Amino acid sequence: MGVVCRARSLSGRQVAVKVIRPELAQDAGFRDRFRREVAAARQVSGAFTAPVVDADADASMPWLATLYVPGRSLA
Repeated sequence: MGVVCRARSLSGRQVAVKVIRPELAQDAGFRDRFRREVAAARQVSGAFTAPVVDADADASMPWLATLYVPGRSLA
């Protein structure tokens, strides 16, 4: 679906930023699903979730940033 990178916010917090692949960004149906994903992620909270820091589903390259949660590689 895209690439997830570890970055730092302006305040210094570590975040995970998911950037959607260009070919998917051109798909209106995918953008709708991504908007719903962002909306759902904003509503979830708890000890076992990474809160949304910010997102832009309407950007030329849609993205979602959450707080970074350290852990083992899924590879």
